Amino acid sequence: MKYSSEFIQTMRDALEAVMATVPADQSVMGLKAAVAQCILQAAAHGQTSFDGLVAAASGQLQTIISMLS
Repeated sequence: MKYSSEFIQTMRDALEAVMATVPADQSVMGLKAAVAQCILQAAAHGQTSFDGLVAAASGQLQTIISMLS
């Protein structure tokens, strides 16, 4: 998929917003990459808003942490 530079920045901002909610003791190796993948999947399914991307990734956060721990 090809995304505009503005949308790429929105995805980056969403990634940083989600990562800012992760407590230090839950920040496991590979977490940021897995959250980024979740955001990309949401975008591929048509989610284009910052809030929607954050919600999609936040909704999967505990599952991702559990899988990586």
